[in-house]
Amino acid sequence: MCKFFRLLLVGTLALFIVILFMEPAIAGPGGNIASLMFRTFFFGSFWGKIILACLVILFLPFIIYTYIKEFIAQRRTLKDLSRLARISDHFDWLLLRDRITDSFFRIHTAWRKEDMKEASEWMTDWYWKNQQIAFLDQWKSEGLVNHCKVDSIINIKPLFLSYQGDDIGQEGSRIVIAINAVMEDYLAKRDTGEVVEGKKGFFPIKTVWTFLLKDKKWQVANIEDIGTLLEYALMINELPERLDEVVSS
Repeated sequence: MCKFFRLLLVGTLALFIVILFMEPAIAGPGGNIASLMFRTFFFGSFWGKIILACLVILFLPFIIYTYIKEFIAQRRTLKDLSRLARISDHFDWLLLRDRITDSFFRIHTAWRKEDMKEASEWMTDWYWKNQQIAFLDQWKSEGLVNHCKVDSIINIKPLFLSYQGDDIGQEGSRIVIAINAVMEDYLAKRDTGEVVEGKKGFFPIKTVWTFLLKDKKWQVANIEDIGTLLEYALMINELPERLDEVVSS
């Protein structure tokens, strides 16, 4: 029983540190408001900073482990993309990164206008309709509006790649990307402007985006919080069993 409670305590603290340092919230598209509750407390008081410093020391190995796995996943995926680029330009990282950047800004622009149809070219049909109905339309009916604005993208890192090549092409291939951007994201009452969730101001926010190759275009199929980053970083890329033969053919 004591062992159980120790494991429960460690698990709870681990979850807490993930929430604190890895921004487990989706900004804008995706449906949830980036929570700044922890930052407000920890950076706003002397004792909060002391507790924060202790937590950093305590969980430093876990934080380092996560960053190392992210770095390894990025290098592995970039290497695999380079090999697959010899088969198709769809996997050329420079072209793909441009597509990801355009998608990020266009989708957030459509989200801010509360009309996801404007970004339908950059998302799968199911996903943009889901975002419109499940979140934007719902918030509007409740008299709320999500203020979400992108200032800049800090970095874009590929985490996982699934190649689905066949005689027709590479339709159905997927790539998972971690995007770190400086953004403002909060939910407010439409009539008064009163903030009900989130906080005004720009902060670094990291999210995980899944792109699906459909109709010869990379389209956003999902947006998740940063809590899924390690899961994808630990996955092995799904490539053809005889990739060298496919590349040389």
